[in-house]
This record gives sequence, structure tokens and C-alpha cells, in this order.
Amino acid sequence: MKSDTPFELNSDREIERLIDEVMSSTLTDLTDEQYRKKMQRRKEVQDQRIAQAVPEKGLIIVNTGNGKGKTTAALGMVLRSLGHGYKVAIVQFIKGSWEPSEKQVFSLWEDQIEFHAMGEGFTWETQDRDRDLDKASAAWAKSLEYIRNPDFQLVLLDEINIALKMAYLQVDEVLAGLAQKPPNKHVILTGRGAPAALIERADLVTEMTLIKHPFRDQGVKAQPGIEF
Repeated sequence: MKSDTPFELNSDREIERLIDEVMSSTLTDLTDEQYRKKMQRRKEVQDQRIAQAVPEKGLIIVNTGNGKGKTTAALGMVLRSLGHGYKVAIVQFIKGSWEPSEKQVFSLWEDQIEFHAMGEGFTWETQDRDRDLDKASAAWAKSLEYIRNPDFQLVLLDEINIALKMAYLQVDEVLAGLAQKPPNKHVILTGRGAPAALIERADLVTEMTLIKHPFRDQGVKAQPGIEF
């Protein structure tokens, strides 16, 4: 059967090559007709890529890296989910010794969201490994409740990667827990130092790269609305 499109894309690599080809020219140097044709080809590529996409599925999403914005990006997905009327659960593995401002905001959706700040601050503040282990274990037990619960569309495990990096939790234990999620549930895991096995299992991984930071480079302390 002849395709309705002028070309067929047989691999992700070919799709990426065509996208690069379409976008490679400096658009300001094109005539109006050249611009129209280039954007038309870009649309053809994108439309076929969408047509070849698999049905929707629940994703395991990892935000990691040394740069700022891992939790912030995850909270953006939380807001989107709330906007769709979904139920969301947030479990924070490190925060807890202070009241996160996002918890106050999300109280506006108290019928849709469950929020648990179960840590006691950064590890250098607690200085008690056994207590840190107990807190991480309790946070993971609470997380499993929401991972298994089909009523919640999105679960955010904030800073769980740090708990894994510090060996407060075992990677195999977390992977086994993620395997118990319903097919359409999304789970976001944030924090620097995500282990390789988790990255391998995830569907979407973003690494935040640190280029400049006001505390490191200028000695500017954490500020409300930016860090907390």
C-alpha cells in the first residue's frame, strides 16, 4: 500500500537526521518560500513521528545531575497533573526539618494531593546515620503505598536519589517497588547521583548541568521563592 506521506522513516536515527537537516540552516537567511518549504518538511517529519509513537504508558522519570531545577521541574509536572484533575502524591525524602513553601501552595488542591515531607534535612545537619536510615525507610514505605495505589496518577519521590546514593535505600528494593506500579501511573524520582540501574530502567532521564550557581560563585544564600 502506498504511503500518503512523501517518505517513510524507518528508525529514530533517520528521524533525528531529518530533523537536523531541516533545522540546520540559519532561518533568517532563507527566503519566504524556502522558509515555508523547510517548515513544511519539519511538520511532515514530526507528524510521521507522532503517528509511529506507541500508545500512552505510565512513565518512570528521573531528574538528576548537579544543576539546580530537579525538584522544580518535577513540581511543574505535578501542577499539570492537578490541572487535569488527577490525584498526586509527593513524598520528600530529605526535606522535613523546614516547611516547604510548595506544600502551602498545594493545599489549594487538598482533595487531589497527598504531601509528605518525611526527612530531617541534609545529612550533614542530622549527623545521625541510624536516624537517617529510619527516616528513609519510613519514606519508602509511604512511597510504596502510593506507587501501588491505582487512584494516584502521579507519584513524586523527591530527593530519593540522594537516599540511594547514601545507601539509605537499596537500588534493587526501589526497582522492585517501581515494578509494582499500575501500567498508567507516572513516578518521578529526583536528586543528584541517580544510580545507573535506575537510569537504565527509567523511560525519561534528564540531567541538570551546573554551569553557574549564586551560592558557589557569589556566596549568595538560599532565597525564598528560588530555593525554598
